[in-house]
Amino acid sequence: MPDGLILGIETSCDETGSAVVRAGETILSNVVASQIATHQPYGGVVPELASREHLRAIVPVVRQALADAGTGYESLDAVAVTQGPGLVGALLVGVSFAKALAYALDKPLIAVNHLEGHIHAVLLERLRDNDRNLRFPVLALVVSGGHTHLYLAQRSEHSWTYRNIGHTRDDAAGEAFDKVAKLLGLGYPGGPIIDGLAAHGNPSAVKFPAAQLKNPDRNRARHMGGEGPRFDFSYSGIKTAVLRHVESHGLAPSIEARRRALSEIPLPAPADYLRLCDPPTLDLIASFQRSIVDDLTTRTLAAAREYDTPTLFVSGGVAANRELRAACERRGSEEGIEVFFPSRALSTDNAAMIAAAAYPKFLARDVLPLDFSVEPGLRLGAGTAS
Repeated sequence: MPDGLILGIETSCDETGSAVVRAGETILSNVVASQIATHQPYGGVVPELASREHLRAIVPVVRQALADAGTGYESLDAVAVTQGPGLVGALLVGVSFAKALAYALDKPLIAVNHLEGHIHAVLLERLRDNDRNLRFPVLALVVSGGHTHLYLAQRSEHSWTYRNIGHTRDDAAGEAFDKVAKLLGLGYPGGPIIDGLAAHGNPSAVKFPAAQLKNPDRNRARHMGGEGPRFDFSYSGIKTAVLRHVESHGLAPSIEARRRALSEIPLPAPADYLRLCDPPTLDLIASFQRSIVDDLTTRTLAAAREYDTPTLFVSGGVAANRELRAACERRGSEEGIEVFFPSRALSTDNAAMIAAAAYPKFLARDVLPLDFSVEPGLRLGAGTAS
């Protein structure tokens, strides 16, 4: 029986990743080439530039992953690649390379859903730490710049099944962080910047209204084909509320001054951001983050109660947020729910999670012919809303 040595490739957005993982739990290498410097001047990811950077990085990143793992192409048992969701051009780079590699090596090629990868980022580290006694079903919150989803996950033998019970109806939580950071002249990526600054403000200074969804979640369950209520999210409203606060409190001049000052610093440090933010701005940042975190945790734990889930996974780029981690762990403990996060290195996009998610498929011989296509809007599990 092969030991499941899988090369993972991840190019769904703005990070080129490659990793070698054994048996879905032992990370031998995990290489990520970031594109932050490329996209920073534009305040967000530019799809065409992302594709070009993936083309430049894919070969050296894969070679580095193999070198770090101390293995060669012929030792691999399979190649795994992100099929979607993501940016179409970025996905095409990874899938095209993976197809060529699998064909040349005569190795099986496994297509992985990026969202499933984030869920397996948590599982990978639990297995690595020899924690094999997870209680099911698992409720998984995948929260990042492009996604805010809730899944019920079940394991049976080597296979996993997922049922979507909630998603964002507009902006993802991470997208709201990035857009508010851009609005306040803080640059990109906004999530880590806001997380660092929020500790210096008063999170109760600005009151943001709770998201008002047009149709009650519970009434949408039958319409979506699910059994039981949905727990959807919405973050476009709070972004607009921040804009209104900026306008009503005359913050535009200080924002423009901050934007100019930061543009003259090649690599701003946390101290630079803090120095350029006055107390009203820090209070606004802290209040914004608190509102997002409260909404995420409240809806997620309501779903955990409704579906009687003893275990919660929180994954994706926003899972690195310190306040979100603390809130989920505190409130989960109060309700007797075990809460697990990936390490910060595995919270953001990476290929180790893709290789880990591919391992159950490898055992089940769930491989695709080489003529499969990328799916930028790929969904995960039953009940997923459009």
